[in-house]
Amino acid sequence: MLKIGITGGIGGGKTTVCNLFRNLGVPIFSSDDVGRKILNEDLSLKKEIINAFGRDMYCNDGTIDRARLAKFIFNDPRALEQVSSWVHPRVQREFDKWCLNFESRPYVMKEAAILFESGHYHDLDKIITVFAPKETRISRVMKRDNVIIEDVMKRMRFQFTDEERNKMADFIIMNEDLNELLPQVMELHEIFINETKHV
Repeated sequence: MLKIGITGGIGGGKTTVCNLFRNLGVPIFSSDDVGRKILNEDLSLKKEIINAFGRDMYCNDGTIDRARLAKFIFNDPRALEQVSSWVHPRVQREFDKWCLNFESRPYVMKEAAILFESGHYHDLDKIITVFAPKETRISRVMKRDNVIIEDVMKRMRFQFTDEERNKMADFIIMNEDLNELLPQVMELHEIFINETKHV
């Protein structure tokens, strides 16, 4: 079974691409979803976050206040580094366990916004990055998250540049035109299926 990483800049269209792979029957592990679940449910992590940053990082119902946490960590690189050092190893452990359920499949995918930045890409066989022009990504995120351009730019500063990601990735999916997405996904799907046949 191949382990394929899929990443890309904020607003690049990773989720759209993952949905196309999912429609082909490919199991997808969403690092962001699992990270959120861990932030909400892991009691030892909750304790660390509250001790470091205060109780108001969590809502009254015990769930993480994502907007508050995001605002906080994207204004303080050390806080981002600290939270990442707590969350990423936990997400990695969940991914390793999750993979055991799909050992008979040709390949699985791990979707992660900061795959290269976190360093959790070395155990993956191939990496895809989803590329979209910066202006397109900015407008998508502003619309999706209802935030101002400064907020988007701040988040982007904590991610690798398109050039860095493109250089490190094995494959690049261009997400400028929706009609061109599926053929690219189908081509990669064939490559991964064929590669597992020769293992």
